[in-house]
Amino acid sequence: MAGYQRKKRKMTAEINVVPYIDVMLVLLIIFMVTSPFVTQGVDVELPKTATAKPASDLAGDSDASFIIVEIDRDGNLGLSVNDEEVKRGLSLQDIIVRVKAELSLKPNSPVAVGGDAATPYADVVLVLDELSQAGIPKVGLLTDIKE
Repeated sequence: MAGYQRKKRKMTAEINVVPYIDVMLVLLIIFMVTSPFVTQGVDVELPKTATAKPASDLAGDSDASFIIVEIDRDGNLGLSVNDEEVKRGLSLQDIIVRVKAELSLKPNSPVAVGGDAATPYADVVLVLDELSQAGIPKVGLLTDIKE
């Protein structure tokens, strides 16, 4: 038995990447599943060009009036119904009560929120959110028409 010698194996330092790939795939799946829940926003219904009607057509309907909530650059609120003079200096709760009262009389009335160009976006989102939480189903954004 003098001829038997044990082979010496070299030690090799290799990184096994299979567990790292498994961990990365699990993390990728977790991020893909949770990402839709992270986004925040306000639900708005954008009009389509084929079915959109001018505001004058909507306000001219016998059972509808056009309700506009305005926000100036200082965050002061105003309310106008059917192109009447804007009532300024109202609180958000007053506006919600008046909009609900108008919608109880004429439920098909569109509601629009308009702001000055210098109005902070956070103020517009706050008004949209409060109107939505108050149970007002459709609220749009008021813009100027480019000609």
